[in-house]
Amino acid sequence: MAEEETELSDNQKKEIAKWFLLNAPAGEIQYVAKDLKSVLNNDDVYDEAASEAFPVYNKSHMICLEMPGRFGDVLVTSYGELQGNEYLDPKTAQVAIVDHVKQVCTEVRPASDEELPTPYVEEYRCALEAEMLKYVGEAYPKGSCSVYCINGKDVEGPGYDFELVAVIFAARLSPQNFCTGSWQSIWNIECKDDIQVLELKGKLQVGAHYFEEGNVQLDAKHECRDSTMFQSPDDSAIAIASLIRHHETEYLASLEASYLNLPDATFKDLRRKLPVTRTLFPWHSTSLFSLTREISKELGIGK
Repeated sequence: MAEEETELSDNQKKEIAKWFLLNAPAGEIQYVAKDLKSVLNNDDVYDEAASEAFPVYNKSHMICLEMPGRFGDVLVTSYGELQGNEYLDPKTAQVAIVDHVKQVCTEVRPASDEELPTPYVEEYRCALEAEMLKYVGEAYPKGSCSVYCINGKDVEGPGYDFELVAVIFAARLSPQNFCTGSWQSIWNIECKDDIQVLELKGKLQVGAHYFEEGNVQLDAKHECRDSTMFQSPDDSAIAIASLIRHHETEYLASLEASYLNLPDATFKDLRRKLPVTRTLFPWHSTSLFSLTREISKELGIGK
């Protein structure tokens, strides 16, 4: 007698729905959400799952939203997160209020003095942001970046350490052509005044999804470190941007090289070294084989 199917609880359904939402490729969560809502057929369960999953997804993918009032765009990241659904945009000193589920910016307010760095730190942050905007504009056709102060924003002058983080997000979303792709890089810059050194730690992540008559995904990650001298704001910014450009260009070149080697390396390793007969197929003398004869032999035809 077949075992009776056990009905999932609402909490189990919510957790499963959250898993699908959180694992949606870049730019595709709304498509996944639409299908999930139809499958669940329970608005309460869906709303609860969406309210928990969307904020995490939006921050992990660093989505870029347009702010009302012609203020520009804001990146939704944990580095700019304030309270509730408020996110700081350092470029404009504005705070965006975000509707995570709809993925829109609903309101904008000026940032308070407490939410911004001191003039001393802001000079370094602004100089780096200017160089990063220049680099991103050249390297990424549809890229956005922001520079935040995440430690030491109260530093008033030389003699103290502080930490900046530069984030870059770029995406090419074309679901109508069955493909999406995204680039994320996070660069932590520790400004160590006592030893006059800037230490960089980079985390790069590339994602791609191709789903025409199949489902192929790429999720590549890379980490790197470097350092340079702690100088004036402008000189430090130029040095940092140059290092970031170098490491990202080098990583992109390594990705391109790996793609060229896919047929001879990765794909080849996925196949059997030998067929089930444990002997190599004699491609040089295929005339020795007759497909009709072999099939007849296997099926016992003609006996």
